[in-house]
Amino acid sequence: MARENINDILVFLAVARERSFTRAAAKLGMTQSALSHIIRALEARLGVRLLTRTTRSVSPTEAGERLLQNVAPRLEEIEAEIAAVSDLGDKPAGTIRITATDHVIDNVLWPRLAAVLPEYPDIHVEISADYRMVDIAAERYDIGVRWGDQVEKDMIAVRLTPDMRTMIVGSPAYFAHRPLPASPQDLSKHNCVGLRLASAGGVYAWELRHEGRDLEMRPRGQLIFNSAYQMLGAALSGCGLAFVTEDLAGPHVRAGRLVSVMEDWCPSFPGLHAYYPSRRHSSRALALVIDAIRLKD
Repeated sequence: MARENINDILVFLAVARERSFTRAAAKLGMTQSALSHIIRALEARLGVRLLTRTTRSVSPTEAGERLLQNVAPRLEEIEAEIAAVSDLGDKPAGTIRITATDHVIDNVLWPRLAAVLPEYPDIHVEISADYRMVDIAAERYDIGVRWGDQVEKDMIAVRLTPDMRTMIVGSPAYFAHRPLPASPQDLSKHNCVGLRLASAGGVYAWELRHEGRDLEMRPRGQLIFNSAYQMLGAALSGCGLAFVTEDLAGPHVRAGRLVSVMEDWCPSFPGLHAYYPSRRHSSRALALVIDAIRLKD
């Protein structure tokens, strides 16, 4: 295959995976016009249309889907073998891409990585803040971080934190003129801050548990965010109740800035885990990053 075909197919794969010229251009560091020119030239050489374009979306044609399903894995195998050869050098090297939520990056990943990375200047880490349930294989991430019960069974999972308790919190100012809720029914009378889920687009239902019984409560209130930080900020500002994890709210509760309520209804989540495909080549760089962020005994 001509070298320009390989490079152009890599561009096509980026657009096909992202379903967007805009997102693919940002990921590749290229302009949208350059991407469009490359795709048109590739289609002209192959004599077949690879992408269906509308004003709102981009999707692979039948020929494009065949390239995506059959060629992409083989190119990934080549990249993995090249990485394996590079890994035989004296120093660990390579780029490790990680997806996690913003507060996990700030409170778990970065403090641990910051203590290790200066010793390994040839290891590069790219971290993306995302609340979606990302398909790390399809989107070419090396590591994902999610709660233990969200990790697919075919992934290798490494625990990063103990089980994490949830909390329903509001500020003393918020409760100054409102009674403390004691049950899910009481929450209907409160201004509950919602979290918009990036994957499904819906608002996250608070997962409550009492005496072994699980209950999902749809928050109702003035505010909906797509980040736990903003939810916490709204609670601290006295604008409503937030349902967040103890690592976020606990310090504010202990300092008196927030009040924790309905503690007998707040369950624990099964800890944060880093996960990666079992079939992936485990490079020295990946092994070093995993060891840096894992929960130590």
